[in-house]
Amino acid sequence: MDIHKQIMDYILSQPDQKRSDMQDLHRIIWAINPACRLWFLDGKDESGKMVSNPNIGYGICQIKYKDGHNKDFYQVGMSANTKGISIYIFGIEDKTFLSQTYGNRIGKASISGYCIKFKKQSDIHMDVLQELIRNILI
Repeated sequence: MDIHKQIMDYILSQPDQKRSDMQDLHRIIWAINPACRLWFLDGKDESGKMVSNPNIGYGICQIKYKDGHNKDFYQVGMSANTKGISIYIFGIEDKTFLSQTYGNRIGKASISGYCIKFKKQSDIHMDVLQELIRNILI
């Protein structure tokens, strides 16, 4: 199946507010670097069992695992969660970078080492999120 169709099917499967926010965020992230690689992970393992929320990815980076191997993965990701939306940032080695650099400016969101969670798009400052994504998405 075409990746653009998978992404749109996933976004369109969300409840009204989340669907609208995710459509807007997808458009914004994709516009930052329309040449970047697009990903869609359906959240299922090899046996078809759901093991995570489906997610949309943008860009490519190397993820280093503790056992020493590397894997290609997306740089920026977006996923619906039970309370709202998650934006994932991968490829950052300093797990305090997001909170220290953007935490006091992003708005009403929780920030971990690689994830920004918020209930709805209007809870965050989109100019700050766009700045972050521009600085990451290559």
